[in-house]
Amino acid sequence: MDDLNSEQTLPPARAIRFDRVADLFGRVPQIEEFMHERPQGDEGYRGFLDRLRSSQTPEDAITFTAFAIEPKVAIQWGLDCVLAIQGDLTPEETMLVNWIAEWLEEPTTDARWKTLQMAMFAQRRTAVVHLGMAVGWSGGPLAPNDLVTVPPWRAPRAISAAVLRAVGQVQTEHRQATLDHVLDRAAGLFRIH
Repeated sequence: MDDLNSEQTLPPARAIRFDRVADLFGRVPQIEEFMHERPQGDEGYRGFLDRLRSSQTPEDAITFTAFAIEPKVAIQWGLDCVLAIQGDLTPEETMLVNWIAEWLEEPTTDARWKTLQMAMFAQRRTAVVHLGMAVGWSGGPLAPNDLVTVPPWRAPRAISAAVLRAVGQVQTEHRQATLDHVLDRAAGLFRIH
């Protein structure tokens, strides 16, 4: 009977950080520094995301997603978006993508530190490098000999910067379609709200 139970469909894992949008803005107030729009009343995640998408600054929807989603899920979303948008990667970016993927598969402290170190010393701040920094800032101490923890807004800000940088490098005539693709992926993360 245990074998039968193991094949049952499991409910989707929780992706959002807080139960309500108002909680997100209350617990991580730095989000307001990076967005133009604010939630209205008791607006839900999907409703706010949809309103952001149709606003004068739809890029706010990318920032909102990066802040609203649990860091590991947001980093996976960011990586999927960046890889779908970008063309060829440099050898350094390819190595960093592999380390990000390693951390996503098994989020150990050593993998996080290794990824952060490579990102911090990268020659250019590419979208992939921003994602590497997001991994390093996703939680816990900054380094083995440093007990300082990173503020909770740093990883989402880096994820947002990565996706926005990738979208911004798309040719103007394809930018809206790319933005729609990124935000369609984001919308699926808010399915429970």
